[in-house]
Amino acid sequence: MKKEKFFENILNSIFEGVIIVDSQARITFMNRQASVILRLSPDEVLGKHVTEVIPNTRLHIVVSTGRPEFDRMQDINGTVIVTTRIPLKDDRGRTTGAVAVFRDVTSVLKMAEEVTNLREMEAMLSAIIDSTNDAISVADADGKIVLVNKAYTRITGLAPKDVIGKPATVDIAEGESMHIKVAKVRKPIYGARMKVGPMKREVIVNVTPLFVGSEFRGSVAVIHDVSEIIKLTRELEEAKRIIRQMSARYTFDDIIAVSEGMRVALEQAKKVALTPATVLLRGESGTGKELFAHAIHNASPRKSKPFVSVNCAAIPETILESELFGYEEGAFTGAKRGGKKGLIEEARGGTLFLDEIGKMPKNLQSKMLRFLETKEFTRVGGSEPIRVDVRIIAATNVDLEEMVSEGEFLPDLYYRLNVFPIFIPPLRKRKVDIPHLVNHIIRKLNQEYGRNVEGIDDKALKTLMEYDWPGNVRELENVLGRAMISMDPDERTILKKHLPPLGTERVDVEIEVPRIKGTLKEMVEEFERKVIIDTLKRNNWNKTKTARDLGLSIRNLYYKLERLGIKEGTR
Repeated sequence: MKKEKFFENILNSIFEGVIIVDSQARITFMNRQASVILRLSPDEVLGKHVTEVIPNTRLHIVVSTGRPEFDRMQDINGTVIVTTRIPLKDDRGRTTGAVAVFRDVTSVLKMAEEVTNLREMEAMLSAIIDSTNDAISVADADGKIVLVNKAYTRITGLAPKDVIGKPATVDIAEGESMHIKVAKVRKPIYGARMKVGPMKREVIVNVTPLFVGSEFRGSVAVIHDVSEIIKLTRELEEAKRIIRQMSARYTFDDIIAVSEGMRVALEQAKKVALTPATVLLRGESGTGKELFAHAIHNASPRKSKPFVSVNCAAIPETILESELFGYEEGAFTGAKRGGKKGLIEEARGGTLFLDEIGKMPKNLQSKMLRFLETKEFTRVGGSEPIRVDVRIIAATNVDLEEMVSEGEFLPDLYYRLNVFPIFIPPLRKRKVDIPHLVNHIIRKLNQEYGRNVEGIDDKALKTLMEYDWPGNVRELENVLGRAMISMDPDERTILKKHLPPLGTERVDVEIEVPRIKGTLKEMVEEFERKVIIDTLKRNNWNKTKTARDLGLSIRNLYYKLERLGIKEGTR
């Protein structure tokens, strides 16, 4: 009883009125301020249904629905209150009653009406809104502009004489008038995007209605200039894009390793990461060699230094040397004044990842070998040696040993690179990883696509488990991405029907095997040239579609076009 009296004294001492009802909406408590506001004594109301005391109350509705109502205006016999109604619930979540906390705002509303009608206050209001950096415009109940501040002119480029007395659409370059919309719906509108003024400045607008009592009198818009923010955001994104090229994005936590083969590869990578040893990542295309390279760098003492990735197959042979080693001013036609640092120099102190090292031209292999042996190189057109401390991680999906035996790859370079080989198994040999990879990829694609996919159906997963994945993890990610795109926005689970056909799509090109004389390499190149030309013709020389049909990256296709001398219209 002492505790109840204690809480009763607290509630009686606050400025707000408080009424508490039970699960039957009968009044069980009313504090002193509520008695003053309602002009009723507790003895008159306790035990009565709340609607008998306050006809327009909603406390009984809150008891029934269990949903709170915040800051609601209510007129009780000429007294205007702002009330918040909150359901009371027990430990099991059952509604046992409700409490209303309210305050008399009648005097505040009367004061607001008086201020609105006083002319001398208009000048003060104008001075106040002129002091803010955000643009403000005020419209009347008919949607005509009646007041703007100085910031409005600065942001929109329109002076008061250009807009006052005119419809609220006068300043809009793109979008609809929020003043007019608020006049229709009589509710606030936040975060509306539009362009205003003759310069089409991008802005975000928040508009709230103005009420005097219950009468709608107009609306106030606060206009935030976001054009500069958008510009800075774009510059920041560009900077991030550049930084991402010079930094490793992934760690060992991003590598799914449940199968024995992947666990072995992961443990090897973790051990070698702590050393400066050269690493050679072996595995088929799409197995995750670049992921391992990123992770090794981020686990190494060099993690705070640059990580530079070079795809030896994607950069045309004619410029690969200058891209890797840099060049001096005047080294060749078109060389930049002052020369240019190469990617090896950009990676100083960090890691240089040489992807598809087997595609490095023979004439560059000897220069790369010398760098690996001495840590020194000379720029193209230069004479002074440059010494750089760089850790090398290389990757290949070709048989380097066979290339060495055929004279396609320098034996000494092979031994320099093959200091610590790590073999990454193909997906078909580690299918136990597929369910874990699927969940990981779904989470990743949810962020990229803005979707909310929760998982995959057992039948769909069984289909994925039965496929051999010649394209490995990259193909799996591609399949899941296409499945998610084909789903309806309200679907949460990938079903078998969402999956694209697996292993059934083939490039259907009729090709006559060229009957030419020459070495095997020459015949293979001629055959490759024929395949690419026929596929380009079939796709009306659309290179993006051709690259997709042939299973090539667009950069790799351009490289082959240049190497094979293929141009549009070639027969």
